[in-house]
Amino acid sequence: MTIITNQFKFRLPIKELIARDKVFGFMQPQQHPLIDTRHNILLYLEGVNKTFDGFKAIDDFNLYIKEGELRCIIGPNGAGKTTMMDIITGKTRPDSGQVWLGSRLNLLTMTEAQIANAGVGRKFQKPTVIGCLSVWHNLELAMAGPRSVWATFRAKLTGEQKDKLASILTLIQLHDHANIAAGNLSHGQKQWLEIGMLLMQNPKLLLVDEPVAGMTHQEMDRTAELLIGLAGKHSVVVVEHDMDFVRSIDSQVTVMHQGHVLAEGTMSKIQQHPQVIDVYLGGS
Repeated sequence: MTIITNQFKFRLPIKELIARDKVFGFMQPQQHPLIDTRHNILLYLEGVNKTFDGFKAIDDFNLYIKEGELRCIIGPNGAGKTTMMDIITGKTRPDSGQVWLGSRLNLLTMTEAQIANAGVGRKFQKPTVIGCLSVWHNLELAMAGPRSVWATFRAKLTGEQKDKLASILTLIQLHDHANIAAGNLSHGQKQWLEIGMLLMQNPKLLLVDEPVAGMTHQEMDRTAELLIGLAGKHSVVVVEHDMDFVRSIDSQVTVMHQGHVLAEGTMSKIQQHPQVIDVYLGGS
């Protein structure tokens, strides 16, 4: 099998691809026909509870994410952040409560695959790119729709698909690395590639787990810029421990503690909350 990695050609000028005031049709999330966000809320979690062997990981948890919102979730280890994401994506079923995507899609009645196909994308802390394949082919494999490795290498991309790949490469700042093996990227670049792979699935909601762990300060700044740029076109929920990074995003913050919401608000407001200072921030 011969893998052709000839340099791709942009079908649109780069100036247009990175224009902040224009969103092309192929970059727009393809909304599931049953997603109803007429109330401007994309994700609802209400009265959610989950216990593991007597330990209450999630305790009467409520969370509402607006359409196009960028939200940061912080909290100490064991606060329930990972369990919360597992419940949203269908990996874990709660003991009680409700989880809805829009006002018509009940995520608790859907499988993990159905939830992903409905527009929920999740990025885990450790990048899971395919190191032996090029950046371009990683994105191509992640493209929405049924695509096997063999079918991908045999098929020819349409002009629109090539445009989308090119636009994502520009967005994640890897357009100069399209033909480089993903395994040769820096840690930060691998994280951006995985975010790009999620974007190829046209998600409405992105769950991003500790995206800047192990990054340099420059990579952290670029990651903040990328996530801020995604808001509006997507709803983005970021779970993070790095407070400097959370401050740089400057978005609404939810603080979790012992499975429930301890506080919500801007980072400046959260930093002055006595209970948050006591259980998480300390003197920082």
